[in-house]
Amino acid sequence: MIRLDDLQVFVSATGLGSLSAAARELDMSPALASAALKRLEDALGARLLTRSTRSLRLTRDGQRYLEHARAILAAEEAGRHTLEQNRDRFTGLLTVAMPSDLGRSHLAGWLDAFRAPHPDLQLQLRISDRLTDLYRQPVDVAIRYGIAGDSGLIARPLVPDNRRIACASPDYLARHGAPQTPQALKRHNCLCMTIGTSLHNQWSFGEQTVAVGGDRSADDGELVRRWALAGAGIAYKSQLDVHDDLQSGRLVALLGDFPSEHVPLYLACADRQSMSPVVSALGDALRRRLADWLGTPRQAVPVQHRS
Repeated sequence: MIRLDDLQVFVSATGLGSLSAAARELDMSPALASAALKRLEDALGARLLTRSTRSLRLTRDGQRYLEHARAILAAEEAGRHTLEQNRDRFTGLLTVAMPSDLGRSHLAGWLDAFRAPHPDLQLQLRISDRLTDLYRQPVDVAIRYGIAGDSGLIARPLVPDNRRIACASPDYLARHGAPQTPQALKRHNCLCMTIGTSLHNQWSFGEQTVAVGGDRSADDGELVRRWALAGAGIAYKSQLDVHDDLQSGRLVALLGDFPSEHVPLYLACADRQSMSPVVSALGDALRRRLADWLGTPRQAVPVQHRS
């Protein structure tokens, strides 16, 4: 078996005209360089260099073999370069589940931008506010609000300090006034989410949980936000879902003196094997996008194992 580092000693020595110079260039001792050359000659069964204390010259066999040695090293370098070039190129199918409101407004576009430099990567997006079962459904990664109830998932926090917020349009507040306490929500038309057969009408504010009611509900978070924008009532939404609306004044945050429900945004996989290089790169890209959008400092966040 011929070793590449032995070939490098041979090629460097012939180019520099000295075994000791080759040793210095390759950051090894002259003794190691001499042993490498002897090992190569023994493997080939031929004398490649004639050496003396002051000179070094190629033998006839060495002259014939030098071109092949250079070609082998060049091919190895080309192969290494090819691997490095393609290491950051992703291929295959990546299935991503995400919540409806944030998914449509921002995540889908960011995923398109993530895929742009990887033409061989296929994206399959599943947009729904129902929690995806990562163990039973053919989904590679889920972007979701909170995963505390899931056992064994591998998760990376994307926005760890995200919360829900009660909000309404200026038009609704002009007609009905703003609630000053969580309990006052009972006197307002509250726009609720339904997940499966469950109506999420228990809104939490610190130690207070209020049972709210209203004239409509939906299993799609984007529709609930649209109702709030149209002045139909008060919504209890993730801050991420209504960030742009709050910034523009289309919606107004309510009950700011009361702590609302903590709902961190995570990127989650079923197991560590699923946290592939493409999923890890996606997590990094989304954290950068979210930090830029929200105007928050970027910080490295380790993978977390939730159980």
